[in-house]
Amino acid sequence: MKILLINQVFVAPDEPGHTRHFELAKYLQSQGDEMVIVASDLNYQTGKPTTKQKGLVVEQFINGVKVLRTHMPAVIHRSYFWRIIAFFSFMFNSVIASLKVKEEDLVMGTTPPIFQAFSAWLVSALKRKPFLLEVRDLWPEFIVSMGVFRNPLLIWLARRLEIFLYKRARHILVNSPAYLEYIHAKGIPESKITFIPYGADGVAFHPSNNGSQVRDEFNLRDKFVVLYCGALGQANDFATAIRAASHLQNDDWIRLLVVGDGKERSNLEKQATDLNLSNVIFAGTRPKHQIPQYVAAADVSLAILQNVPMFRTTYPNKVFDNMAAGKATILVIDGVIRQCIETCQGGVFVPPGDDRKLAETIRELAGSPEKLSEMGANARRYLMENLERTMMMEKTRALLLSLRKP
Repeated sequence: MKILLINQVFVAPDEPGHTRHFELAKYLQSQGDEMVIVASDLNYQTGKPTTKQKGLVVEQFINGVKVLRTHMPAVIHRSYFWRIIAFFSFMFNSVIASLKVKEEDLVMGTTPPIFQAFSAWLVSALKRKPFLLEVRDLWPEFIVSMGVFRNPLLIWLARRLEIFLYKRARHILVNSPAYLEYIHAKGIPESKITFIPYGADGVAFHPSNNGSQVRDEFNLRDKFVVLYCGALGQANDFATAIRAASHLQNDDWIRLLVVGDGKERSNLEKQATDLNLSNVIFAGTRPKHQIPQYVAAADVSLAILQNVPMFRTTYPNKVFDNMAAGKATILVIDGVIRQCIETCQGGVFVPPGDDRKLAETIRELAGSPEKLSEMGANARRYLMENLERTMMMEKTRALLLSLRKP
């Protein structure tokens, strides 16, 4: 079986970000299959090039996985207007790159951004191959809910494109149970939608990992470390965490370690500077293969999003990595992921946007090591039984095999 995946934001192990599709490609390879990936030549978090070679299409092999890097202008962090320009650029260039791939059995598109999913549908139509649509976030509902899209015409067009893709896909793969309900409510039969969460790698993220080197690097040996690892964009609402840190300035043993990048990073660093916060450390980005060390260095992990109703549908990847590592999660996200954490008793929920409650929770957990240890063990046990990455990939491969054109 040969799969063609179009994913603008594909991440290799030596880049910052989520490497789920690389891991899927390696798993398929181990089963005698192949996944060829068409990706942009920029890392989405940093906006920096992923290859030194120039050209409309650059061929790479990353640990045996074939990746076709296609050009996208380096403007994604300038503004939302320029980000859309970059997305459209990739949409057209990815079609050109995809036509260089031969003898695939299935074309897979992923969203967001939704424009690349349109490219995948177009390629599948041109090649007369089945089209699988993977929905990782609900676009455009998330950006409409955040107020990024306000123009009624643009919203109408975006929603028409969304429904167009749902109807044209042979099948839809979602990573959250709430996404299945949302898409079904759009008139798509449940039989056409499969829910398979990403889960986490219980070997890479393991309680036995040693985080002492990270603690030494940032002078955290005797500190209580709250780790945030992920994007620093508008949706992530890290400003609430900054305000919480301001309430903890007198708790000298508490530190907030921030690993990640994004459009809001400079603003957040300025806020921390303006508040004279010495308890917030911005560590920048790290490649995915180093992230288990950072999680191991933490006493507890933080997952946070804006107080937007649509965000209650998300199943954030970082939460599962924390669970696999045996770390409790301070969850500042309501909805289905809260249900997961509360079911396994693997963390503590804080209402989104409540900086004082967040500070209070961090202070309480800093004085409760036994409680943290118990929640971390609960989280690890639940993940290994229900969400371990290999099990999720086996289910994904079975779906891919079932969709091949007879």
